[in-house]
Order: sequence, then C-alpha cells, then structure tokens
Amino acid sequence: MRCDRSRLLAHFAACAAFAVTAAAQFRNGNQTVVLELPRVSQRAEVVQRIGLTDIRVLYHRPAVHGRKIWGSVVPYRSVWRTGANEITRIEFSDPVTVEGHPLPPGAYGLHMIPGESSWTVIFSRDATSWGSFFYDAKDDALRVDVTPRPNEMRELLTFDFTDVTPDAATLTLEWEKLAVPIRFAVDTKTIVLPRIRRQLTALPQYTSMAWDDAARYLLDEGWNLDEALQYADRSLGKEETFQNLLTKAEILRKLGRSAEAQAVFGHAIRSAGAAQVHGYARQLQAQGPEQSEQALEIFTENAAAHPDAWIIHAGLARVHSAHHEFARAAEEMQLALAAAPEAQRVGVQKQLDELRAGRDINGP
Repeated sequence: MRCDRSRLLAHFAACAAFAVTAAAQFRNGNQTVVLELPRVSQRAEVVQRIGLTDIRVLYHRPAVHGRKIWGSVVPYRSVWRTGANEITRIEFSDPVTVEGHPLPPGAYGLHMIPGESSWTVIFSRDATSWGSFFYDAKDDALRVDVTPRPNEMRELLTFDFTDVTPDAATLTLEWEKLAVPIRFAVDTKTIVLPRIRRQLTALPQYTSMAWDDAARYLLDEGWNLDEALQYADRSLGKEETFQNLLTKAEILRKLGRSAEAQAVFGHAIRSAGAAQVHGYARQLQAQGPEQSEQALEIFTENAAAHPDAWIIHAGLARVHSAHHEFARAAEEMQLALAAAPEAQRVGVQKQLDELRAGRDINGP
C-alpha cells in the first residue's frame, strides 16, 4: 500500500507541476489524478466525415489567460501535447494521407514540435498517455512538417476542419494569434466501392432502390460504368420505375450506346405519369443552361404522351416562353390554370402573370 501510495503521490506532484503552467484545477496549483471533476481546460471533440471516412479529434482546450504562448508557455523545439491534460487523440476510420504521406486507420496521440517558421506534427501509436511526458519517438507512426500562419486572436485552443472537399479536408489548430493547418486526403473510390458491394449483399439487395442508388452514384462519379449498368439492370429486374429507367438510359448514353439509351429513355417517358416527366424536366432546367434544351424537348414529348393533363399545358407554356412566344405561352398557362389542383393554382397564376408581362418563366 505504501508503494502504491508513493507512486500515486509522485504522479500527483508531476501533474501539479504541469498544472501551474497550464491553469490549475485547484487554487493551490494542484490537479486531481483520481477523481473526475470539472477541469479548467475543458474537453472538446470535433469530427469530420470525408466521403465515408470519419476523422475525430478529442482534445482539451487551454486558455491564453494573458500569457505569452508561443516560445514561452509552449516552448519552441520541444514536443508538445497539442492541448492540455491527456494527450490530444486523433482517430481515422480508414486509411488517409497526411500532407501526402500515408497513415493507416486507427487512433493516434497527436504531438507537435513548434518552431518559429515550421512545425513538426507527430502521430504516435501511443494514444492514451498523459500529455507528452511519456512521449517516445519509437512510437511514431508518422511525422510531417507544416507551416504555421498568423491568425485572428483565439482565447481557447480550437481545432476546426476547413476547406472540405469530397476527398480532402484541412484540420487547423488555432490558439492565440497562430493557426497550424494539416491537410488530410482520402482515396474515396477505394473506400466507397467495396462498401457499396458489401451493402448489396445485405438486406438492401432486396429493394430496387438500393441497386438504383448504387448505379446512380457510380454514374454521377463516372466510376465503373459497366458495373453501374449491371446494378441498373438488377434494379429493373426487381421493379421497373421511371427513376431506374432514367438511370439506365443515362449510363448507356455515357457508355456511348446512344441508340439503346434513346430506346430506354423513350420507354421511361411513355410509361411514367405526366407529373413525373414534368418534374424530371424541371430538374434538368435547374441544372443550368446546358440541360435546358433537353428539358424543352421533354416537355414537348410529355405533351404528346399525355395530351389531356393540366401540367402538360404548363410544360408547353415553358417551351413557348423559352422562344419568347409569350402570348402563346400565356394561352397554355391559362389552360393549365383552369384545370390545376387548388394547391397549385397560386403558383400557376404567378407564372401566368409573368408571361403576360413578357418575362421568361424558365428560371431554375
């Protein structure tokens, strides 16, 4: 018991010595090592998902408290815990690259060695120690050099993710008037494709939507279009819908199989309801000028397939409006207004007013 107590007191003394420089938990300068109590440097957590990869940072937030931080409270050229209390911990659910260098998934202790113009960032396999007191270079998984930059004043140490893209993000440490950015990247394709395939061996495989979602995602990303076409066919084999017919048509078009694409697209238009086709044409218009001509063609095809639906007149009004034939467009919109459901009449009336004023209604 005496031996255990001696070790505990020695540990307590070490923590107390640290606490004096980083704001103590108790007024006498000590800090508890046995109880969970509120701390001066409080715990925080920030998480960013990149694709399907989660990056999580768990840290404690010391305050400036009027002190000189860089080169004083945090010395230059010495290993620093990158926060307060326990070591800052960073976790990756998948492999990443850090400033272009590969790092396996897992949990790491995040240490840094500050310098006047360059910092070294250390990812240690020891992710549980108190501070940097037990840091050992033998545990290093990766070291990278980064460049700090001036920043607006931050009283509390803060980690934040910025410059987020579909396959990368920057984790920035901000404290006092300095920011230290670290760039992470993920090979999204390598991670996502196996997960799609794995999910399609589980319960989602029994729905047409899952196969169509997988096909649509690969189509949007431009990945593995032959595989995307197989998924589209699996979706159609379970249930034929307007959406999965459109997906297959677009994949065939991307593969250069134009005649097949047009046949599937025509079948989709003929088999869908007038409102579905109208909605699809409006989605195309919202994508910008490049899709507008195709949208106008679909409005016209929809009118041929469903001549008696009120929404057809609204679609034809858009076609005439696009050609600045506002009088003809207004006539069609008047017909749409006469037959439109009560819930749609306000919107149709606004469009009719625009046409009568000589303004095109084909915005997004």
